[in-house]
Order: sequence, then structure tokens, then C-alpha cells
Amino acid sequence: MLIIDEKARGDFKDGTYIALGSFDGLHKGHMTLINKVVDEAMADGLKSAVYTFKNHPLTVANPTLAPKLLMDTKQKIHLLASKGVDVTIFVSFTQSYMQIEAEDFIQLLIREYNAKGFVVGFNYKYGYQNKGNVDTLREMADRVGFKLFVMDAALSDDDVISSTRIRNLILKGEMEEANKLLFEPFMLRGTVIGGKKLGRKLGFPTANMSYDTKYVIPKNGVYYTNVLLHGELHKGITSVGYNPTVDGQGLSIETHILDFDAEIYGEELQLYFLEYMRDEVKYRSLDDLVEQLHKDEQHARGMELCTLL
Repeated sequence: MLIIDEKARGDFKDGTYIALGSFDGLHKGHMTLINKVVDEAMADGLKSAVYTFKNHPLTVANPTLAPKLLMDTKQKIHLLASKGVDVTIFVSFTQSYMQIEAEDFIQLLIREYNAKGFVVGFNYKYGYQNKGNVDTLREMADRVGFKLFVMDAALSDDDVISSTRIRNLILKGEMEEANKLLFEPFMLRGTVIGGKKLGRKLGFPTANMSYDTKYVIPKNGVYYTNVLLHGELHKGITSVGYNPTVDGQGLSIETHILDFDAEIYGEELQLYFLEYMRDEVKYRSLDDLVEQLHKDEQHARGMELCTLL
């Protein structure tokens, strides 16, 4: 898949169909747009493209309302490539970008990427002050002569699939429900950093992972997770919280990786959250904590590994 941004350009002489949207976290609602743009482009001998942003538009338009992100750019690239998209266009949303009028924005896409058509959601808005919408896009399609495909809302349990819905599920620890709506289970990426090494003394060594606060962090508690490291998937037990039994000070994300004992400080890992197991509890003693950790491990061993694209 070709990756395009402000610095990297491409050859679009054959023309493109472009799926438009913020795509701040790829979910099954977005899948309807992505499948449509791939299918239509293939049928007409064009390149399929997804146009999205490096940063959430609200980080510029109204930073106080900017949501926590569901997914990083690496994950977006991986998932879009797995769906057969030919080109992904990542654009920085800036103050000057925000000033582009609706029609000028579409004309820019036609000019820059030889766009022959667009795929959008039913509630798509674009251009300065969101003056552009599906109705103005339909009018322009008739006048200028490009194809337009408007996709209905994707539903799950009679409710619209949206990034906001998924974000709220994650914040409540409802990982199984959230993951039903995503391409892949919710994932955080980070680097293994040093910790107190108390887990090793208790017989449950943990990988303490760095995290970026611009991404949504699941509710405090203990989770069944899968850890992708060096291309291999492992079962894990992850604690998100403040380690109250040992008077932890700051929020930490620590994972005991089952049947794994290699030195991985400084290594990048991908942590997939699959099930909320229990609340964070302050135990009366370390012995009580160890007893619970053995129960957690037994539960994790009985779980299956997740499926990744």
C-alpha cells in the first residue's frame, strides 16, 4: 500500500476513488466505506484511496473537546493494507487546512489525486465551518461529474457504530463489546520500561509499558490480554492502575506474560485488551495478592489467543 502525506507524493494518472472521513479509530462502521471504495475502484480499474488525518481535527478546531484516540497511525496503516486499500493519504489538520472552503476542498482532491469519485458516510461534513455535507456533495457531483457513494449508518444492537460509542465502552472496561465493533481487538503500543521489579519477587514478573496519554486508556482493573512481541502472540494478564497493595504512586500498565522470561527492556510491544477480569483491589497482604494472581493465571490459560489481520 502506498502511503502519502504532505512530503510524499504519488502518481495518480489512472484516477482514484477516495473514501473520506476522520477515521480516528477504524471500526466496522468504517468497514462499509472501505469495502465500498475498494470494490468500486477495482471494478472501474482505478486506485482505491482512504483520506484521513494524522491528528484529530478537534485538536485544532476545539482542543478542549478533542477525544482520546482509539488507534495510532501504524495500526491504521496495517489495517487498511489488510483490507486491500491501494493508497492511504495522511494529512495534518492545521489552522490553514481548517479554513479551506467546502468546494475548494473537493476540487483540491480532484486536482491532487485525480479523484473520479468519493465514498462518504451518511453524516459526512467537510470544509470551513463544516458547511459541506452530503447534500452539497451530491449537488457538486452532478455539476462537476464525479461519482458519489453515500453509505448508510452501520448498526450493532440497533445502535450506530461510532468511535464515541467504542471509546465509552473501553472507558467502562467493556472490552468484549468494544472489540465486536473494531477491525481488531483494542490495542495499545508501548515500550517496556523499568519498574519496581516486585512482580519478579512474587513469582509473576511483569513488563511495565510506557503509554501515550493522547490514546484512550481502559478502565482501571485487571485484564486478560494478548501481547505481540517479535511477531509472536502471547497470553498475558495486565494490570491498569495504581498497584494499591504496594502503595503505587502513578498509573501503570503492567503485564505478566505467560510462559515468557526473556529480558525485553526497551522493546516495543503491542498489547491487545480482550477481557476485563476484575477490579483493582488492595489486598491485606502480599500472600493474598499472590493467591489471586494464581487464579488470574489459571483463568488466562483457559482463554484463547485473539485473531489478528
